[in-house]
Amino acid sequence: MERSGAVLGPAGRRSGATHAEAAVTDRAADTLDRLVAEYDTWLTVERGLAANTVLAYRRDLRRYAAFLRDLGIGDPPTISEATVLAYVEQLKAARDDEGRPFAPSSIARALAAVRSFHRFCVDEGFLEVDPSEEVGAPRVPQGIPKALTEAEVGALLDTVAGGDARAGRDRAILETLYAAGVRISELVGLDRRDVDLDDGLLRVLGKGSKERVVPMGRTARAALVAYLDRGRPALAASGGRTRSGDAVFLNARGGRLTRQGCWKIVRAAGERAGLGEQLSPHVLRHSCATHMLDHGADIRVVQELLGHASLSTTQVYTKVSPERLRAVYDAAHPRARGTEQG
Repeated sequence: MERSGAVLGPAGRRSGATHAEAAVTDRAADTLDRLVAEYDTWLTVERGLAANTVLAYRRDLRRYAAFLRDLGIGDPPTISEATVLAYVEQLKAARDDEGRPFAPSSIARALAAVRSFHRFCVDEGFLEVDPSEEVGAPRVPQGIPKALTEAEVGALLDTVAGGDARAGRDRAILETLYAAGVRISELVGLDRRDVDLDDGLLRVLGKGSKERVVPMGRTARAALVAYLDRGRPALAASGGRTRSGDAVFLNARGGRLTRQGCWKIVRAAGERAGLGEQLSPHVLRHSCATHMLDHGADIRVVQELLGHASLSTTQVYTKVSPERLRAVYDAAHPRARGTEQG
């Protein structure tokens, strides 16, 4: 909260503050640091969030804590709704490392972290009132995922040719991403015990360490069989010592393929297929969901396949195919083509 006549220094203290006032400020800052640390532990242990999610919350809370310290605020009970509103306004005026303004989605995510922190403080008895409860996030335009056409998927898969180990691995990666709709982190995290080739099933570990079983089609299963029989042993041997462990997808040195390595494989295949910047592992996940819905799959089945906690997350895929909407309308509506009746 602002104090009249106070001039804040670089560390958030007022110039001319007494030693006693400075000591109070330091104790307040210690309180904020302690609560942020306890919140971090709660995210990891109690909520069991994925490591990447925890890192994102941690990064957003560090920015918020720095903002509070610049105002000389270190004790959560002194944070008001006006303080949180000022933080949102600061984010709207701020720039990222490349000089670009923060996107509405980034600001909304940062505010979500702040709200989660304050709710934690209330639930644990550190605060009586949540100062962020009534603060609205900026409206985030709903993006429409750009799925590939089925012809583009076919062209993409045709770009991977040859019988060497890397080609077999790359084809298995593309087939699996599209067939099972898995996330890139789920794909590179697969171990051999997670693959049931007889029944065509994969066991993946999704967000929040939630496990699910997803099917894959015959072409993806055939690509995986070929890779595991011939390609993977060759890649494992190239590592010299046993480095691969139980990982399904290996890099050229025989170790587990990383997210970055998988990204490069998908992007290179996209460039060969003429898709350029359009292709990413997530686009193949979008395409899997979109094509299944286009062919009549139940949306709740697709929700389960993708591992979405909320059906509303899956529903975005129902909006990506206006051509399908027009075709169904023309086929089903009695007056769609202007035919006179009666």
